[in-house]
Amino acid sequence: MDQITKQRITLLHPSIREEVTALVLKADAALTGNAKMRIVQGLRTFEEQNALYAQRPKVTNAKGGQSYHNYGLAIDFCLIIDGKVVSWDTKKDFDNDRIADWEEVIKIFEAAGWKSGRAFNDLPHFEKSSLHWKDLLKKYQANDFIPGTKYINF
Repeated sequence: MDQITKQRITLLHPSIREEVTALVLKADAALTGNAKMRIVQGLRTFEEQNALYAQRPKVTNAKGGQSYHNYGLAIDFCLIIDGKVVSWDTKKDFDNDRIADWEEVIKIFEAAGWKSGRAFNDLPHFEKSSLHWKDLLKKYQANDFIPGTKYINF
């Protein structure tokens, strides 16, 4: 696991950090070639979310508060080749095991109960929460945080 991924995990909701770490390590072990998983986005502020929402061409349908990223409960990933080249190629099989490396990562996260972005045409995305974003937003607006943090308490 690379340093960028480690840093992004430290910003995720405390309830999922260990699981994400274990899943990234599992994905990296499954990818036996020169590709590894990199988290490119985790926690995103409401302001960052609104800026993405305002971009054209459109890159997200979610305003601030409507994305699981805003609560540290979602990640976006890419493949990092030889530790330096970013790949968004969803079909490439860098380890020649006849399964696209992207698909290997998706299967690992889905098997662990994560919702894949392929359900809504956002292939690099995974999210995990027992709550709907509307319920997360209510908790956020009520300042229902883990004591001493800005992470939703649940």
